[in-house]
Amino acid sequence: MRTIVALPGDGIGKIVLPEAIRLLDAAGFNANYVWGDIGWEFWCKEGNALPQRTIDLIAEHKIALFGAITSKPKDAAEKELDPSLQGKGYVYFSPIVGLRQHFNLDICIRPCISFKGNPLNFIRKTRDGGFEEPLVNAVIFRQNTEGLYSGVEWTNPPKQVRDALETHPKMKAYSHVPGEELAVSTRIVTKKASERIIRAGFEYAKKHGYKNLTLCEKPNVLRETSGMMFRIAKEIAKEYPEIALWNTNIDAQMMWLTKNPEDYGVIVAENMFGDIISDGFAGLIGGLGFAYSANIGNNVAIFEPTHGSAPKYEKLNPSIVNPIAMFMSAVMMLEYIGENKIAAKIKNAIAKVVKEGKVRTYDMLKLKGGPDVFEKGAASTQQMTDEIIANL
Repeated sequence: MRTIVALPGDGIGKIVLPEAIRLLDAAGFNANYVWGDIGWEFWCKEGNALPQRTIDLIAEHKIALFGAITSKPKDAAEKELDPSLQGKGYVYFSPIVGLRQHFNLDICIRPCISFKGNPLNFIRKTRDGGFEEPLVNAVIFRQNTEGLYSGVEWTNPPKQVRDALETHPKMKAYSHVPGEELAVSTRIVTKKASERIIRAGFEYAKKHGYKNLTLCEKPNVLRETSGMMFRIAKEIAKEYPEIALWNTNIDAQMMWLTKNPEDYGVIVAENMFGDIISDGFAGLIGGLGFAYSANIGNNVAIFEPTHGSAPKYEKLNPSIVNPIAMFMSAVMMLEYIGENKIAAKIKNAIAKVVKEGKVRTYDMLKLKGGPDVFEKGAASTQQMTDEIIANL
């Protein structure tokens, strides 16, 4: 029997992850779940949102399902620490980012594929005044460990860092700025990691029949980092002559994704740009209730919805949140470990429920979240799970 590390985290993560396990059980996936400590509770009482015991669990079992995480700015995080820990140098760092870096989960895959019949799907006007609903079938490959999320940054940079930065002529514009008024974040891109994410994108496109791969960067401005990725993409593209390589700038891409989203297949980007473009495409398929992802390294993989912890909804009973993003994250996990029949069974059941439209959560009814949504016909989180299980 396979063991899965279950990481509920914060907020609605504590709601949707148990529902996903209930669905997996009903679909016939036989697994043992061990629960890991992660999130805001452990930051507040231990000064560490990602305890070593949780890292050890993941290192042992290699596969994890993750719910959601709460992250707050530096000062707010400090204030919520247990008083006995305050002022002792503890610094909050996002545990999911920490996991990605610790286990080198450098390949993040975020499918943005629309379900037929979803009332939240993107539509556009036609020339004759009617409407059409293009099929969105984009899969974003986000480099997960580098870029602007590498964590190499300073407020009031130490002298040796500032001296090094000021060897660059562009820093002359900031030479008069006092150190305490200067914050610096670095965008780090390496050849090895870029080759790995770009090649993974091409391999996915080849396996799943996509005709194009888009590198979504900004090489006309970020000449060194985006420029390196584009040069590497052009070299790797020579090995895949059947797949067209497209190159778009992140700002233009955000405009085009609502103009012709059906044209795009696999999209590869650095960490920040991948985060942006995947949320943009997620908006076309129903929003964060339908946005899911995989974080994959050489030996460890963690699967998670891309929505946040939404703490304002955690205490609502019954719960109102849409669990489909969590369920599809579990489907990605099943596909990763070769349980393709069970994955297809769950995916088909979700597709059927969405298309029939008899059971819809508040977001699918375009309602503002709150305890009154049930009076307006919304299903609870648990009712949505029940309906999908009934259609397995």
